[in-house]
Amino acid sequence: MPAVQKLTITGYKSIRELRDFELRNLNVLIGANGAGKSNFIGVFRMLAELLGGRFQSFVQREGGPDALLHYSRQVTDRIVAEFYFGDVDMYCVNLAPTKDNRLVFDEEFLGSQNHATPARLHYTRTSDESQAARLNGTLKSLVDAAFASTRVYHFHDTSATAKVKQLHSRDDTLRLKNDGSNLAAYLQMLRVGHPAQYETIVRTIRLAAPFFDDFVDRPHASTRIQLEWLEKGDPDTPFNAHALSDGTLRFICLCTLLLQPWNLMPETILIDEPELGLHPYAIALLADLIKRAAERKQLVVSTQSVELINLMAPEDIVVVDRRDNASTFQRLDSASLEHWLDDYSLGQLWNMNVLGGRPA
Repeated sequence: MPAVQKLTITGYKSIRELRDFELRNLNVLIGANGAGKSNFIGVFRMLAELLGGRFQSFVQREGGPDALLHYSRQVTDRIVAEFYFGDVDMYCVNLAPTKDNRLVFDEEFLGSQNHATPARLHYTRTSDESQAARLNGTLKSLVDAAFASTRVYHFHDTSATAKVKQLHSRDDTLRLKNDGSNLAAYLQMLRVGHPAQYETIVRTIRLAAPFFDDFVDRPHASTRIQLEWLEKGDPDTPFNAHALSDGTLRFICLCTLLLQPWNLMPETILIDEPELGLHPYAIALLADLIKRAAERKQLVVSTQSVELINLMAPEDIVVVDRRDNASTFQRLDSASLEHWLDDYSLGQLWNMNVLGGRPA
């Protein structure tokens, strides 16, 4: 399944209108708090709920249709989303609010030209859930591929009750969970089945956390597993995830995500503010991991980190601003910044408000 090459979004939260926006292999969103970076990533989270057949519960968790519509139904009467996967596959949906506080499908279109006989779904009767999620055959495989190939990751929760610190099934290894809640099982699977990638993950973690030696291997443990690790110089005392700093635990999650085998990695990876809690040196390592992954996959990353964008090319940066109560998205261009970049870094230009993406 190709990555999302182009999308159109109208009427979703702060995104009043974004038409035919091109997504490249690396897309780093910068902007002020509240500009709309997280809402852009939220569009893909909504897509996953749409295609997963869980849309109505998603709408209620988000606060109802008025919380999803741009300035509520008093201003916006519907959300329209169009996703183009490569040159031949597309998924379009038209969502409208109801009097009983639902957001329903007014129109849904799914099409593919990847087969000898072009496949089409065009559904126009009001429905609570996606009809595409209930298909069989060719179009069903397209929906499944779109759902599996686009994943939003959020490793912010490192509190005492965070799922990443809890016991979980050692068989939960199909893919790394969005919140890292199966991290221990996934790392154990990589240790056994993909030792080269596992060793790369461990070596990279040691660069940011020199005290770290390795994860504990309990091959004959019970069906439940939790994250355990060893400190250098002490091979006999295991520590669990509660003994890791928040930044170190997040960095472990990011290393596992971005250094796992290519065939296990989603085609499109979205990460919201991955630099949270990281030391500047760890952010430099993170930039290398992001650029390496973008050589073969598509990444959408939102950030507030000057250190991170200093390590990116102008064409990787998408500036998000809030104008007339709506989010705008503008990709930078090297040619227009050529003279500035002779004397300043991208981060300095951002601080100087040359790029935009600052509180206005």
